[in-house]
Amino acid sequence: MRHEKELPIAERIIANHSLAPYTTLRLGGAARYYVQTMSVDVLKDAVSWAQELYLPIFVLGGGSNIVVADAGFPGLVIHNKISDYEIRTNDDRVIEKEPFLARNTFTPPRDYGDTPVLIRFGAGQEWHEFVVLCVTQNLAGVECLAGIPGTVGATPIQNVGAYGQEVSETIVAVEAFDLQTKSMVELSAAECEFGYRSSRFKTRDRKRFIVTSVTYRLTPNGKPTIRYPELQRYLAEQNIMSPSLLDVSQAVEAIRRRKAMVIDHNDPDSRSVGSFFVNPTISQAEFAQVEERAAKYLRTGEMIPAFPAAEHQVKLSAAWLTERAGIHRGYVYGNVGTSTKHALAIINRGNGTAREIIELAELIKARVLEAFGIALTPEPVFVGFE
Repeated sequence: MRHEKELPIAERIIANHSLAPYTTLRLGGAARYYVQTMSVDVLKDAVSWAQELYLPIFVLGGGSNIVVADAGFPGLVIHNKISDYEIRTNDDRVIEKEPFLARNTFTPPRDYGDTPVLIRFGAGQEWHEFVVLCVTQNLAGVECLAGIPGTVGATPIQNVGAYGQEVSETIVAVEAFDLQTKSMVELSAAECEFGYRSSRFKTRDRKRFIVTSVTYRLTPNGKPTIRYPELQRYLAEQNIMSPSLLDVSQAVEAIRRRKAMVIDHNDPDSRSVGSFFVNPTISQAEFAQVEERAAKYLRTGEMIPAFPAAEHQVKLSAAWLTERAGIHRGYVYGNVGTSTKHALAIINRGNGTAREIIELAELIKARVLEAFGIALTPEPVFVGFE
């Protein structure tokens, strides 16, 4: 019997393979073909196999930000499980390099000196484990991104961010396979064209690149980022006056868990893609119009939750808009609904379908548009709907 590494790609492919178990929504149909790839070489073989058969390709990571159509996906789903890693100094001296095995603790912390550390992780590595590695090694830069489901490879695509941090602040380079040129490329942070919850991988070059690894620059013994008011309040409530990186990451995870934004198979409220809509960013003039329309929805002494954004814009809370438009937490729509802990999380209540998820999302969009004149933008990727 041949070793798995020697198996040709055609023998790795699984036909008519259910995708629901790989998604946090736990719904959707099957992939016509499915394969797991643990290395760049196998990934390239899988791409070539699909292209020879003129099959569409979808790359699956952690399944935490996708809605799979009930009919499934008509091509090849490549489940990216590449998870090797490398830690090196800013002058390219390698500190550690090996295939990564899941670990919950990393002790004792290394002495990295005073210069930034570069960490490259394979795209298939679970993101939260990466954050655990960083905070337990006293490496600052991603501590506010704890508890976010998904994989490392998804972070540059979405420019993942939460509680005052975004990965664009620490990403140095993204390695990817270019489907157009059929070659490996390395893109700098500037070349990724990061925006709010966006990048070139999500916009003009959607479906062009398959991310294989991401390199982050982190600060040894750096101070934690505590910009977000909700995080500040939580730390004060816990009487944590001088929080460490670990304190902050655990606080963020606790806050997310209260909102069912941490995947917990024992909590039906977490059977979601997280926030279904992006917090809208609008101009000052548009905000003035929203204030006028919102007057009848405000409670006594209440103001619209609004935060300053780049280029003198205003960021609104999509969750607040959703609730004030009449879709409250715990809203039921057939076999789906909204989380009882967070109005922005659309959940599978059990036996839900992708069609119901889409219908509820469209209802929310219509209600918010009617009430406030704001067009909400969905955050997840829709697979098999084209």
